[in-house]
Amino acid sequence: MYSLLCQHTDVGTQSRKLSQFSAQAEHQLTHFHYAWEEKKPSRVKTWLENHKHAQELLLLVVMLGTCMFIGDGVLTPAISVLSAIGGIKTEFPSISQTVIIWVSAIILIVLFCVQSYGTDKVAFLFSPVMALWLLTTPMVGIYNIHQFYPSVFKAFSPYYIYRLFQKNGKEGWQFLGGVVLSITGSEAMFADLGHFNRLSIQMAFSMAVYPAVILTYAGQTAYLINNPEDYLEGFFKMIPRPVFWPMLAISTLAAIVASQGLITATFSIVKQSMALDFFPPVKVVHTSEDSEGQIYSPEVNWGLMVLCCAVIFGFQSGADIGNAFGFAVVCVMIITTCLTTIIMLVIWETHWLLVALFFTVLILVEGCYLSAVLAKIPQGGWLPLTLSVLFTLVMISWNYGRQKKFDYEIKNKLSKKALGKVLAGIGDMRVPGVCFFYTDLFHGVPPIVNHYVRNVRTLHQVLIFTTIRHIPVKTVLPAERFLVGRIGYKGVYRCVARYGYLDLLSSETTYFLDQVTQCLTDHIGSALDISDNPDNTEEEDERMQEIEMIKEARVAGAVYVLGRSEFKVDNSTSYIDSLFAGMLYPFLNSICRSPVSSMHIPPASFLEVGMYYDLL
Repeated sequence: MYSLLCQHTDVGTQSRKLSQFSAQAEHQLTHFHYAWEEKKPSRVKTWLENHKHAQELLLLVVMLGTCMFIGDGVLTPAISVLSAIGGIKTEFPSISQTVIIWVSAIILIVLFCVQSYGTDKVAFLFSPVMALWLLTTPMVGIYNIHQFYPSVFKAFSPYYIYRLFQKNGKEGWQFLGGVVLSITGSEAMFADLGHFNRLSIQMAFSMAVYPAVILTYAGQTAYLINNPEDYLEGFFKMIPRPVFWPMLAISTLAAIVASQGLITATFSIVKQSMALDFFPPVKVVHTSEDSEGQIYSPEVNWGLMVLCCAVIFGFQSGADIGNAFGFAVVCVMIITTCLTTIIMLVIWETHWLLVALFFTVLILVEGCYLSAVLAKIPQGGWLPLTLSVLFTLVMISWNYGRQKKFDYEIKNKLSKKALGKVLAGIGDMRVPGVCFFYTDLFHGVPPIVNHYVRNVRTLHQVLIFTTIRHIPVKTVLPAERFLVGRIGYKGVYRCVARYGYLDLLSSETTYFLDQVTQCLTDHIGSALDISDNPDNTEEEDERMQEIEMIKEARVAGAVYVLGRSEFKVDNSTSYIDSLFAGMLYPFLNSICRSPVSSMHIPPASFLEVGMYYDLL
């Protein structure tokens, strides 16, 4: 949702903002299905763009919600599988909880180990499993309704909600902390957008999932009215004995499918966080050629596996995990409601009365649930809260360091005149070959270039300032991949390389070098660079000499230069800068995935240039 706000408003940090020209250029790609249009901004959008503190508060809320959702991704597989396997004790009460815990852990480890094959490889099992689950559980529910309490549907009357609170008082309010577990999982429904379209999800939920859930819970309620002593294991106790073992198998498989949904959602949200500069780089592999949402991240996968197993062995029961689970889910729902409200006002421009109705109804319901689960914090709710605080600290530190780096480069970037002085200082002492100088700047020359020349005393024959852009499309056609142009001096150029999520970014062969230099020669020889006076043979000769120079440099080979900056911290540095930019960001930068591995740069052609940045 925050990514959507960044695309349509000016609320993102400076490092994520593109010029209108760059954005329009991306929207004109063949595979980019988006219509660029100018619209009169709403008053809420204008207010949000003009208030920095509001943007900072929005960013903090988004980070907390994101990290709470990651915590949800840890708890869902643990509670789903542990609760399903725990049903064995219904038939064999003598089985120890230790056996249940180890069996659950083994199932989760196997599930995480098969993630690298991609959900599309195992998804053929999901449909029959969910079809069986949605068919059999309501049948069991209907059986119990008929057998124990046919009039259970009068529970839909609001009168009984009033009676619940009137009769039980504070204890009735505490019941909401358990009731909220009946709607968990719906907060992760967006993850299915990576596999299905919106209409199919709406139809499946409205026509299959919701009726099945209602009938199942109604049947469980009918059973417990007559058997209140079985409240701890109500679901498995209500299953008729002849079909117990098939239902146990279906329940376990359904729990695995539910776990898969949250694991996939966690992959997706980490990927989005990386795109917004909120999260340190991790490896992301697209496991499907047809869907952007089907991804796999080994670092995130193994981290989730360790945390899930730690939760199972630490809490050891589904009831205790449920306390933590409910708190995480309600927090995610409330933050989602707030962000949806902002999107309705800023992007969809929904009438304010409808927005007010939407926000009021949902926030009242979710607020009641939140007030109930707050009491669960000492009983397990502290876990997602702790995880969210730790992950939020990571995201704040990474984003803060990246923003400080970008601010320094913007303030100290070399102007065209300053670049001319640098080039004049080295004269004709140029090294044969091409130098790709990677930078996040779309305009201007990064200050690390001056530092490089001051120490190396020379530059390559052809210098190309290269910016890598990842576009949310499946692939970018080779003819549209590179945007190139001159920077004003002979042998100095700029290149923006654009890649879709299935495109391989690799510099291990000469393909990247050949394609960029070919685009440069085409650009220089194109009509865009031809003088208004076609008889000006002097300019024609200069242009041909420049093309020959690029071809010669390509033959000589290429070097790939990446800057590595560190912040200068002293006694005058503020405490916040020292903590986030001086300590936490360098630590995260040292342990995260190197850009060399993600861009597949050959080690023999890679050069890293270090420089100290003054904190602004």
